[in-house]
Amino acid sequence: MDMAGERDGPTAAIVVDPDGLVSGWSEGGRLLLGWTAEETVGRPVTDLLAGPPPPGFPESDGTAPDHAGPIPLRHRNGSTVDAVVTRQPLSGGDGRPLGHVVTVQRWGRRPVIADRAFEQCPFALGVYDPELRFLWINASSGRVIAHSEEQVLGKKYREVLPEFDRSLFPERDDKPYTDKLAEVARTGVPARLITVFQPRGSDYANAWATSIWPVRDPEGRVRAVANWGFDMSAEYWARQRLLMLNEAGGGIGRTLDVIGTARELATTPVPGFVDLVTVDLFDEVLRGEEPPLPPALTPGETIELSRAAQHSARDDTDRAPGHPLPVSHAPGSVAARCMATGRSTVQLAAEPGPGGEWAFGPGLAADPAHWPPGNPLIDESIAAEGLTCRITVPVRARGALLGVVAFSRSERPEAFTADDLILAEELTAKAAIAIDNARRYSRERATALTLQRSLLPQRLTSPEALEVASRYLPGGTGTEVGGDWFDVIPLSGARVALVVGDVVGHGLHASASMGRLRTAVRTLADVDLPPDELLTHLDDLVIHLSSDLQPASRFQPTGEFGATCLYTVYDPVSRRFALASAGHPLPLIISPDGTRTPVSVQPGPPLGIGGLPFEATELDLPEGSLLALYTDGLVGNRERDVDHGIAELLRVLSHSDTSLESLSDTVMDTMLPEDRTDDAALLLARTHALDPRHVADWDVEPDPSQVPRARKFALDQLDNWGLEEASFVTELVVSELVTNAIRYGEPPIRLRLIRDTSLICEVSDASSTAPHLRRARAYDEGGRGLLLVAQLTQGWGTRHTTEGKTIWCAQTLGQPEPR
Repeated sequence: MDMAGERDGPTAAIVVDPDGLVSGWSEGGRLLLGWTAEETVGRPVTDLLAGPPPPGFPESDGTAPDHAGPIPLRHRNGSTVDAVVTRQPLSGGDGRPLGHVVTVQRWGRRPVIADRAFEQCPFALGVYDPELRFLWINASSGRVIAHSEEQVLGKKYREVLPEFDRSLFPERDDKPYTDKLAEVARTGVPARLITVFQPRGSDYANAWATSIWPVRDPEGRVRAVANWGFDMSAEYWARQRLLMLNEAGGGIGRTLDVIGTARELATTPVPGFVDLVTVDLFDEVLRGEEPPLPPALTPGETIELSRAAQHSARDDTDRAPGHPLPVSHAPGSVAARCMATGRSTVQLAAEPGPGGEWAFGPGLAADPAHWPPGNPLIDESIAAEGLTCRITVPVRARGALLGVVAFSRSERPEAFTADDLILAEELTAKAAIAIDNARRYSRERATALTLQRSLLPQRLTSPEALEVASRYLPGGTGTEVGGDWFDVIPLSGARVALVVGDVVGHGLHASASMGRLRTAVRTLADVDLPPDELLTHLDDLVIHLSSDLQPASRFQPTGEFGATCLYTVYDPVSRRFALASAGHPLPLIISPDGTRTPVSVQPGPPLGIGGLPFEATELDLPEGSLLALYTDGLVGNRERDVDHGIAELLRVLSHSDTSLESLSDTVMDTMLPEDRTDDAALLLARTHALDPRHVADWDVEPDPSQVPRARKFALDQLDNWGLEEASFVTELVVSELVTNAIRYGEPPIRLRLIRDTSLICEVSDASSTAPHLRRARAYDEGGRGLLLVAQLTQGWGTRHTTEGKTIWCAQTLGQPEPR
């Protein structure tokens, strides 16, 4: 017989008498519908119908079926069988009708070769009625669900496979597979999906690619649901590992913080890969120092580490960052061996076999991956810790050992595979580089911060002219130290210079550049230059320094050097406040009554531009005015522009009745966010005016005969101040300075005495020629005056003004009288 035309049955043959009663029943009827001949013969054939009989059934004559579509018949087990019914009339020898011969076949049957192709298909195939009762499955599907076709025919899908009635990953809002089958049967819309489930008797979850589609009759009605699927577990889990590595690439190393990076390593694999991760690092790594060298890992000695991070799926909590706990790894432990050898170790909890012997953990024998030498290690001890398996990986970066990390499973029964070991090592390698980068950054940041703090004033001087307070805060963790700086410089004549600046860039270069600028400003301030001239000289210096930083070759990185600076000078005698700015925010001035004093000067260009002038201005300030000098990091950030920041700073400064120290703390707490990205400096000063009774001046005629009168004026003033002990030195100083002014200077000449923390003597004239010290020879009659002044006083110098120059000297006094 031709195989292509063969039918593999079962085909039911039914004899129906003229009264519609069954008079004959074949074995094929029992196989197809489950009824025996004893149960059907003598009963109406319509009892086999699962619904109302079609018109003319079964009286219609013909040689072909009257109904092209399937007719639902009742199976003995209560299910419905869609069948193709063929009716042929049956006649006797005399032509008398004897009834019909009815043949019944399952609807949709194919030739034997096609059925065998479906049966032997390596993909799992199945057909179900709209109520999800099994109609047919092939051998592959039977192996997947661990049931034969005979065991499941007529049974509901949910009864046979309850594990498919729940989602394996409820956190993803996945719809259970059974619900998806019912949805296709209800809507008639095909579906394609990847289903992850755990077969019976297996500890591993499998991933299947499946398609579900409706099976329709010629009228378009859904009469069944079919599905097919194939196991793509290897591809699926490989993709999941790649996704986890991709997530780790974006989730590990987001901050330049050692503990923060360790926490990122601990949280990334949980719960998708493991249930518990611990990260132990050397204390030196946490402090940003160089990790210990391998000789420090002496065999037989306990290795002391710190638990930098820990994350568990059981309680979904992390070890609090910033509080690493000490941990010890005993000699010979797995962690100690991993750190000593630099190789990872996989531990599997042993399980008793059928005969009581210890065997590998579940799934190990089926794992086709190649294990590295020495792995896996069967270790009964981890079962006592509540673990099923653990991977221990040394944390190494750039040839240095930083610590060790352990990936453990406790909630899931499946053991690690060799591919899991590769994933754990990849995750650790990514984290190791990030941890080492964070360690190096912490070291450089600490070095830069130490350098910067050493270059900033360690203790601000407290001149009589001002009450000062300052604050400096570097950027938050993850940002480099900037170049913000400030200074308070005592000047001649009881004046005080207040300086604040900001160097372009961050890191050691910015800190070193800041130190250069601060030294340069102090040097130029000692020359007593006006603010605008001082900034001009400073601008030239920055240009020269920038040229020095140009690379010597194209392989050397180019240095960047630029800065802003605000230089101000306050005179307590005249209460004049002079200032000039090189691209820096102008100071805020709050009068004693709480109103803001406007500053009309325009800031000049930043330092390093060159070729442009700097504008200076002077203001008269009432005593008790509040001055606020700051850097842009205090008023500007990502959420707030500079103008809004200045308005907020003014609001905070309105509470100026508090002490400057308390006000400084309030400003920093209010203005700076926790996640600041730039450093910030603040310098607050409250002005004082020198008592007019502590200042005495006298116009000197350009005549040598006026020198004795000048000495007498000075001595009388010292007697008036009660400073008789300073009379001898003051008399010599006044005599020398006034004589030089009369002899070498130009009128007008003026003598001024100022009593502050020191006794200051100033002689001014209209000449711009400055005196200088020189060494007099043995028989010279002159040249020793300024030398005497320099030896007898604590400091002297020349201050140039628009009207000429002023020669000054200062003598240290005891405690000043209270104002």
